Amino acid sequence: MIITSHLDGDKRCHTGMFTLQVVIIRNIMFIGDNDGQLIMCIPGCGGTGKSQLIRAITKYFFVTKRMYMMRKLAPTGIAAAEIDGMTIHSFLGEQRNSRKPRTIKPGDSKLEKEWRLVEYLIIDEMSMVGLTLLAKLNRIISAGKHVDPQIPFGGVNVIIFGDYLQYRPVYDVPLHTDFSLSSRKKSSKLLTEKEIQQRVARSLILQINCVVKLTQQMRTEDLQYLQLLERLRQGQCTYDDYELLLTRVAGQPSVGSLKEHPWNKAPILVFRNEVRTQLNYKAAVHNAKQLNHSLMVCVAQDTCKGRTIEDQILIKKLLELPDSKTEHLP
Repeated sequence: MIITSHLDGDKRCHTGMFTLQVVIIRNIMFIGDNDGQLIMCIPGCGGTGKSQLIRAITKYFFVTKRMYMMRKLAPTGIAAAEIDGMTIHSFLGEQRNSRKPRTIKPGDSKLEKEWRLVEYLIIDEMSMVGLTLLAKLNRIISAGKHVDPQIPFGGVNVIIFGDYLQYRPVYDVPLHTDFSLSSRKKSSKLLTEKEIQQRVARSLILQINCVVKLTQQMRTEDLQYLQLLERLRQGQCTYDDYELLLTRVAGQPSVGSLKEHPWNKAPILVFRNEVRTQLNYKAAVHNAKQLNHSLMVCVAQDTCKGRTIEDQILIKKLLELPDSKTEHLP
């Protein structure tokens, strides 16, 4: 409601409680107006409908024929796929672990063309977005919009989704970092360029002018399970929670065959990627048999510096590597 009203030209303050079909949105605060720019945060724990809300917003832009005005970004490939968006690193034109930042030249026509019509930016999984990464994104948008760098996000309206109590950013500091605490200890030490950029990004977060907290759990109505999840989220689990989780361990009398309903549809959590790969393979074979389909195996065609690898021993070795070890091979 706030986003669509803002999109359609109503930039008035919105306060109170709104019921949006099945999603109840509470604790709405609007502070200032940043010259009409919306910098919004939508926090909520897992299962409160954040992804569904992103889909609803996307649908609204699509129906009103304004998809060209919106971009959707997330810090990881899985999160980006979930919202049908891009990873922030891909959007920045950088590799995830690259130490060489994208070169930004004044009057970059390609960059300006990318951002000319963009007015709304959605960022998902805010807990995994670090201040360094946000600073890079802000710098790129400001250059693309060709505006005063003092204007947050180049004047683009930003809506950030997520839950700070989920995964932290890798090799970066969280968006909620309070530098006033650390600055007292290091008052005599000069800041590095990276630390300066992190503080710039933190100042952007402090300019959020609208907060909508999603509180209604949409994923399950099991009160005992919901209470367990909330304690787990806060790091306050009890022994009763431990015993409840034990009833879901494969091999326990309470867990039936993984080939039968409802266990054949249940997500399986394992602690090793090799076990996950084997389970996925067995599930694929079983489902193909059930549907009377042939199982198709697509073998990766690995290259090294643009050339096809012909050494069979090396090919076999590469195929045996875990997925996480092949992302940045040359």
